[in-house]
Amino acid sequence: MPARIRAPHPTDLPRLVALLAAAGLPVDDLATGQIDFLVAMEDGQLLGIIGVEAVPPDGLLRSLAVAPGARGSGLGGRLLQAMEAHAAARGVRRLTLLTTTAAPFFQQRGYQPVPRADVAPAIQATAEFRSLCPASATCMHKHLAVD
Repeated sequence: MPARIRAPHPTDLPRLVALLAAAGLPVDDLATGQIDFLVAMEDGQLLGIIGVEAVPPDGLLRSLAVAPGARGSGLGGRLLQAMEAHAAARGVRRLTLLTTTAAPFFQQRGYQPVPRADVAPAIQATAEFRSLCPASATCMHKHLAVD
C-alpha cells in the first residue's frame, strides 16, 4: 500500500521535527503555526513531509523531506503535487522556494530560477527568506494552474 498523504496530527510533531532536522532543513520557526504541512505516512511511519507558508496570492514552499528508505520511490513528487493542490485551494497562485540541494528536482517539475529581488514582498518578509535559509540558496518559483 503506498504512503498516505494527509495533514499531520499534533502527535506527529516530534517525528516531523526530527525528519526535517535530519535533512538539514530549518525547524526554528515551526511553532509559529504559519506553515501548513502535509505528511506521508505508511504503517505508522513518517516517510515524508512538505510545507507551505501561504500569503495569498503567493506562497513559500517549505521543507520537502523524504526519509532515506523512501527516497527514489516518487514520494517527493507526490508530496509536491499534493502541496501544490493544497496551496492552490488556499488561494496561492505562485509558489516560491529556496533550495541549496534540490534545484534540478524542482526544475523538472516546472519551477524556474528567479532573482530574490523579484519575489513578492510578503514572501521576502518570512523568516526562512530573511534568515533561516542561506543567501546562496537558489530561489525558484512556479505559477500554479487555476481551475
